[in-house]
Amino acid sequence: MSVNLKKGQRIDLRKSNGDTLRNVTVGLGWDVIAPPKKGGILGFFAPAPPDVDCDASVIMCIDGKLKTNRDVIYFGNLKHSSGSVRHMGDNLTGAGDGDDEQIVVKLTEVPAEYDKLVFVVNIYQAQQRNQHFGMIQNCFIRIVDNDTNTELCRFDLSENYSGQTAMIFGEVYRKDGDWKFNAMGQGTTDGSLTQLTQRFS
Repeated sequence: MSVNLKKGQRIDLRKSNGDTLRNVTVGLGWDVIAPPKKGGILGFFAPAPPDVDCDASVIMCIDGKLKTNRDVIYFGNLKHSSGSVRHMGDNLTGAGDGDDEQIVVKLTEVPAEYDKLVFVVNIYQAQQRNQHFGMIQNCFIRIVDNDTNTELCRFDLSENYSGQTAMIFGEVYRKDGDWKFNAMGQGTTDGSLTQLTQRFS
């Protein structure tokens, strides 16, 4: 049975029978709030606002820090050199139900020096397009055991993140040899993935 987490809650990542997890999918999802329709003839001819393009990424840390940009897995770098983390591709609109973007993590193959995987979502060109997470709803992060296709835990981000242009959804971290998950839901005003990753350098 999946565990619904609250902000700040931590959970051990193990199979339902207590065995070690080997391979998980971290699914991240969101819905864009439809903008109000403009009335009148001028509204009819007004250009449609650009889609809100949210991009999920994972920042792989050593001793809690990002050591090299090669350890940032995102739409421009879909697979870590170790093969342990793979981004399944970019979703440009956030349309549809279920996960909008997925990142597969082979926990047993993550090199021992990595102790933290931070899952973040930023709005592409947020400042240029005057977009923020107040335009987004139903954000969540969930972890699925790929061996059994069973959802282990889920964290729904329910706060008002208006004005925030990036979000730290949660982190999978290693402690005493075991993997755990921390539900974070921390908004930031970073205007790009580059700025966001600097928080971990």
